[in-house]
Amino acid sequence: MSPDASRALCGTPDEFERGCRRDMDRARAEADRLKAMSPPRAAPAALAAFDAAFGALSDAASRASLARNVHPDPRMRDAAERSEQEIDALSTELSLDRGLYDALAALDVSAEDGATRYYLQKSLRDFRRAGVDRDEATRTRVRALREELVRIGQEFGRNIKDDVRRIELEPTDLDGLPEDWRRAHAPGPSGKVVVTTDNTDYVPFMTYARSERAREALWRLYRLRGHPKNLDVLARMLSRRAELARLLGYESWAAYVTEDKMIGSDRAAAEFVEKIARAAEPRMRRDFGQLLARKREDVPGAERVEPWDSAWLQERVKAEQYGFDSQSVRPYLDYARVKEGVLDVTGRLFGIEYRRVPDAQVWHAEVEAYDVVEGEKPLGRVYLDMHPRDGKYKHYAQFTLASGQAGRQLPEGVLVCNFPRPQGGAPALMEHGDVKTFFHEFGHLLHHVLGGHTRWAGQSGVATEWDFVEAPSQMLEEWVWDPGVLAGFARHVETGATLPAEAVRRMKAADEYGKGLMVRQQMFYAATSLELHRRDPEGLDTTALVAELQERYTPFRHVDGTYFHESFGHLDGYSAIYYTYMWSLVIAKDLFGPFREKGLMDPGPARRYRRAILEAGGSKPAAELVKDFLGRPHAFDAYEQWLNA
Repeated sequence: MSPDASRALCGTPDEFERGCRRDMDRARAEADRLKAMSPPRAAPAALAAFDAAFGALSDAASRASLARNVHPDPRMRDAAERSEQEIDALSTELSLDRGLYDALAALDVSAEDGATRYYLQKSLRDFRRAGVDRDEATRTRVRALREELVRIGQEFGRNIKDDVRRIELEPTDLDGLPEDWRRAHAPGPSGKVVVTTDNTDYVPFMTYARSERAREALWRLYRLRGHPKNLDVLARMLSRRAELARLLGYESWAAYVTEDKMIGSDRAAAEFVEKIARAAEPRMRRDFGQLLARKREDVPGAERVEPWDSAWLQERVKAEQYGFDSQSVRPYLDYARVKEGVLDVTGRLFGIEYRRVPDAQVWHAEVEAYDVVEGEKPLGRVYLDMHPRDGKYKHYAQFTLASGQAGRQLPEGVLVCNFPRPQGGAPALMEHGDVKTFFHEFGHLLHHVLGGHTRWAGQSGVATEWDFVEAPSQMLEEWVWDPGVLAGFARHVETGATLPAEAVRRMKAADEYGKGLMVRQQMFYAATSLELHRRDPEGLDTTALVAELQERYTPFRHVDGTYFHESFGHLDGYSAIYYTYMWSLVIAKDLFGPFREKGLMDPGPARRYRRAILEAGGSKPAAELVKDFLGRPHAFDAYEQWLNA
């Protein structure tokens, strides 16, 4: 069971496609084997065939998604995109196979363990939600719509990923930016400086650049990514999703996609968005009042704060009123040390070790591989693909390379990020927000590996309800605010001094500022994803709807000629359920309670948490996982205390 799934990304495009088709052939064979079993079928053997069929498809789909998003060779990305379409088509075909469904439905699992009974119950529900019990004409149309939606989603994401825009600015427009950032953006032959819409450029520029004119120019450019192509792509996406939902008996895509989540319905999701928005409103008004007051120091009589002012003004308020300048901690946060810190903290916390695999086959020279072990027991392998490049996914995420299964296959996962790259021997300095993102995404990786040893591949790793998926990662963010944890890796690149505890205290106090603005911004995103999928797409002006929602949930005006929704990549994968980030955060704040009480590095709650939440994968409903750890259902109190702190 040695990990080697990355080999598939290191061959030729033809070899990659052949490998995916071999998995598809295996899936067909296992499905046929299940249907050919003479009734009454033995539940363990029948479920093993079913699990193997969909497990093979899942692994092939994971490899294809990863290759499409990170491979440096455009031919390989194209091959992966074609493979993804073929795999999804077969997955849809099997999910609509009435013979397969009937074989499963006839199984008697009353003598099996709880995880197996839950697996069968959930699988039968998913078959019905796919439309297996509809007439042949409906199933044919469902199949066509699902295949088309895969292509549409790929097109939507590709138009964002490939649309890196550039602006030329005067060197003086960089005033206020960190010195290392300025060194990496030297003027070209024209005397101008090129700044891109990649996050490694955009976020620091919007936070630190003193020139309002330059910030506005880059802000507007950032909100043109994907435009105008994705306006039509999004319209087609919404239309096909709505048609599919109606075919399956649902009022809207939002109603369909929320039904199998913890929240249960689109109505409950809308009520949750409003509940959080109301709870955050007093805090938002106070935060915004401070922004406006600070702007009036520079622009007497200013009536509003422009959206391109927000990050810069928040930074000024934090520095002047809370005594914390974000740039002051950057010299303590060298990427190489932060990476070692993440590995050290999570290793000690969960009793595991990461061993570098220097000879692992990887798809790019910058990718690092580590085996995850407990003593001498191998648990899986993780890959770190951490710096931006052309053609690569532009955000931050954990991708599955291979799902694990007890006794059969070790899990393999990939962290895909876009952090600053060390250049010419100079350290790559990170923002504290980058460190938080690193811990967050690594939380997904841990969930994938530690939860990748379940009996059934279909319950492996991050296989819980989608609105619980973010909770373990959001909880791990708490560690980046602890002075003791930071002291282990946050050291000045020149002096070697550790980040002072007093600086961490000021940083934490400053972070409390802007919380209301952040939560309401998140509710704008959540409402956008939900409402785009609750409305009738026929004749829907998506730009007007997004403008209306922005001005309802945030204090910032919509700017004509900008199109945020065309580069809102979550509209593909998350569709209507962006609310899940805040729903998960409510749970994460509650999960953190035992760690707060005992100490962040105390092995007691960490080991209990590992067993109850991470190792369980998707073998129980998420609400039961939480209850297993906390000893009670999750509550809203901890989140409310955090919001009002």
